[in-house]
Amino acid sequence: MENLGCIIMSSAFRPVVSQKFQLEPQNSTVLQGSDVQFKAIIQGNWEVTTWHIGPLQALTVINFTESILPAFDRFSGRFCSNGTKSCVEFTIHNVTRTDEGEVTCTVQGHPPQKAQLYVQESGTVRILGENVTVLQDEQVEFECVTAAWFPTPTISWTQNNQTVDSSVYNTTSINNGDFFNSTSILKLKAASNTRVDCLATVSTLSTPKTSSVYVVVVPKPADWTVLIAVVASFGSCALLVLLILGILFCYKHRKEKEQNYQDEMRRVRTPSQLSVVSAVEQIPGQVNNSYEPEYQNNTTNVGVEPGFVKHRHVTIV
Repeated sequence: MENLGCIIMSSAFRPVVSQKFQLEPQNSTVLQGSDVQFKAIIQGNWEVTTWHIGPLQALTVINFTESILPAFDRFSGRFCSNGTKSCVEFTIHNVTRTDEGEVTCTVQGHPPQKAQLYVQESGTVRILGENVTVLQDEQVEFECVTAAWFPTPTISWTQNNQTVDSSVYNTTSINNGDFFNSTSILKLKAASNTRVDCLATVSTLSTPKTSSVYVVVVPKPADWTVLIAVVASFGSCALLVLLILGILFCYKHRKEKEQNYQDEMRRVRTPSQLSVVSAVEQIPGQVNNSYEPEYQNNTTNVGVEPGFVKHRHVTIV
C-alpha cells in the first residue's frame, strides 16, 4: 500500500489531458450469489481509476503500470480489450445483500460517477399438505407459503400448466426483518384429475421456483334423492292407472256376470214355467161332491137345512 500511495502521488504530478468518462450501467439488479460487472469508458489519457462499493474502496487500477489492485478476492478488474486502455471493467463476484447500494467510479482529477446496485434474494416456496383425493365438483383449497425472499416475490398458480386467473386466489405478504414472507390461497372446483403448481419469482430469476401437488377426482355417488323422487312419481302414476284399469275391469266383469246371470235365469225360467203349465193342464181335477151350483134345481137341495146351499169345489194340486 505504501508503494501504491507513491504511485498515486507521483501520478498526481503528471500532466492530465482533459478527458471524460462514462459509467455503465447506471443501474443493475442481480440475484444474490451471482456476479455483476460495471464498465468505465474513458476518453483521453488517464492515470488512476478507483472503484468503491459504498464507503469501501474495492479496486484500484493504475494505467501506466497496468496494475489492478483488488481489496478482496471477491473483486476483480481488467482492461476491456487488448491494446487499448480506454475501458476498465470492474466485477463483483458472489454478490451479497451487503453489496447493495452505490457503486462509485473515480478517474483521478475528475468528479466521481455513481451507479446503483440492487441485490435480490430468492427463498423457498411450498404448497402445504400432500396430494389430495376429492369428489367431482367439490371445492378444494390450496395454501402456498414463501419464506426469505427479497423483495416481495410475485406468486402465481397454474393448473395443468395453464395459468390460473388471479381472481380465484388471494396473496398477502409481510416484512420479516430483511426478508418478505408471503401466503397465497387458491380455491378451485375439482372437475378432473389435475396438477396444481405454485410459482414464486423475482425479476432476476430466470425460472420461477415451484411447488406442486396432484388432485385426484373421483365421481360423485348417484343422487338417490332425485332418482327416488322420479321413480316414486312414475310409480304413483302407474299405480293410479292400474287402479283405474282395475276398477273398470271389475265393473265390466260384474256387468257381464249380471248379464249372463239374467240370461241364464231367463233360459232356466222359460222351460220351468212351461213345464208347470203343462203339468197343470195334464193333472185332472177332483170333483167336490158337496158342491152344487146355484142355478141347479131346488129339488137338489132336498134334505138340506134352510139357508144353506151346497157348493161343489174342484181343487187342483
